Amino acid sequence: MPMIDIYATTGTFQNAHQLAMDAAAVVKRGEGVPDIALFRKNTAAFVHELPTGALSNLDGDTNYVRIHVTTNVGALAQREKQIAIVQQLTELAARAAGDPTLTDRTWVILTEAIAGGWGLKGHAHTNDELVGAARAEIAKLKG
Repeated sequence: MPMIDIYATTGTFQNAHQLAMDAAAVVKRGEGVPDIALFRKNTAAFVHELPTGALSNLDGDTNYVRIHVTTNVGALAQREKQIAIVQQLTELAARAAGDPTLTDRTWVILTEAIAGGWGLKGHAHTNDELVGAARAEIAKLKG
């Protein structure tokens, strides 16, 4: 159940809401979790639009994007998943900005929350608890 934070200067993206939905879909698919409400409702992206001058490289350039993905431990442990998600999010940002050169200026950071450091519904969950909740939801769906 990843949280995705996307940072860019205001006006970079043509449709921030669509970008948020698409980024959430990329990461959910990349994790390979079941398509159940637990994951659909709790995988979210936040687009943070920064005012002009709020970001810069050493030369003063401001046309960068930073995407920070936080997942539970092990969700993206496989190298293939890491490579695919970074590539897909980078390409998504460039498409959303209408600027194919943005792929050269998009940073993607993958971070794992520690066990018990993943809060949902007021409870700090471990991976085992998240897996248990997913299995319980799947069992309910099967009736």
